[in-house]
Amino acid sequence: MLQALLRRSTLVVSAVVVTSGRAVAQHSHDHSDSAATASTASHDMAGMDMSASGDWRMAAMARHMAYSSPRPLTTADSIRSAQIVNELQQAIAKYKDVKVAEADGYKMFAPQIKNQPQYHFTKGWNAIRNQWGFDPARPTSLLYKKDAQGQFHLIGAMYTASKRTSEDELDERVPLSVARWHRHVNWCIPAWNAKERWYETKNGRPIFGPLGVATNEECEAAKGRFIPQAFGWMVHANVFAGNDLKSIWHDDHMEHGDAMLGEPKRPD
Repeated sequence: MLQALLRRSTLVVSAVVVTSGRAVAQHSHDHSDSAATASTASHDMAGMDMSASGDWRMAAMARHMAYSSPRPLTTADSIRSAQIVNELQQAIAKYKDVKVAEADGYKMFAPQIKNQPQYHFTKGWNAIRNQWGFDPARPTSLLYKKDAQGQFHLIGAMYTASKRTSEDELDERVPLSVARWHRHVNWCIPAWNAKERWYETKNGRPIFGPLGVATNEECEAAKGRFIPQAFGWMVHANVFAGNDLKSIWHDDHMEHGDAMLGEPKRPD
């Protein structure tokens, strides 16, 4: 089982490295900021009894997630978030047919991973534009779930923002009182020429990937490459998965230790 988990981690991180190569190098000096935000994520998980559940993966995931700080809900925020939802629903309703989305430039992220809890279909041009501006009708990614028959069902979309975006600026995009933006931080990956190391473990736990070691010191000791942050800020809007704001802006990363991993495709 651990070997399968490591294969999943390998595929995900490989996809991240391939699609964000320049970003990885650009962000290599931001360890202190990422570590601080990861501490916030760990603090958020402090009330959960990891040892009782025995799910070490959730504890590991917590070390690699960073969240925006919550704010008190206001009537104005509720109204504004509902307007965003309405505009997004109207803009992406045509993409309930995944073929229409693909024809319009949305491409599946990490297609080599099967049985993903959510499939992200990303439009690169939108991702670039969303680094500097926000349009509720212009999500970076569309979110789909796949049924037992292999059919894709649109549940919503994902907005993104630059890693340099402040929380006040995030709040201007989507109110922090109704949504918590997240970042993927503190990843250790093998050196470029050491792909065979992906499956290494220590004390029965992965060393590399989104469930591996989470500090620069641990990564250096493992002779790996430390990635302070993969991508920028992200927030999911599950506009076709529910009617209330809580379910629409729900983030399920911390509910499953391998929520972002899915299962790797078997070789043909």
